[in-house]
Amino acid sequence: MRALLQRVSSASVEIEGRSVAAIGNGLLVFLGVAKGDSAEAADWMVRKLLALRIFPDRKEPDHTAVARSKPPTTMNLSVSDLQADLLVVSQFTLAADTSRGNRPGFSTAEEPYRAERLYQYVVNQLGQLHTGKVASGVFGADMQVALINDGPVTFLLEKR
Repeated sequence: MRALLQRVSSASVEIEGRSVAAIGNGLLVFLGVAKGDSAEAADWMVRKLLALRIFPDRKEPDHTAVARSKPPTTMNLSVSDLQADLLVVSQFTLAADTSRGNRPGFSTAEEPYRAERLYQYVVNQLGQLHTGKVASGVFGADMQVALINDGPVTFLLEKR
């Protein structure tokens, strides 16, 4: 299971021009399910998503001179600490094999029916455990995702 996390000021999902989900300050999570992924991997991912300390504990003024003279803002807070928003979007391409040739292979991605179950499990667990807003895209849909990356701050989490 792989999750690409982007710390965002805002993010939204549209399907055929219709808004289906939107968040403010928080995390946009692209989630890919690979063959062999389990509920144990999903539980690990949920715990990690909620506890990963990737938000600043203080806000520095946005001045170039200040940024050069001081160390970068430390990241000591999690999405749970801030009760920030979460938007989870299924993205099977994260499970692609790109090790050979120029065309990604998707034989490593989980079968859709099983991947959807694990995706929904992650979304449901986040909804139960997180006190902030939890939104999601639509599994398997052709989605248009818009975001304003805060930082930019992006991380790739992987549980095998």
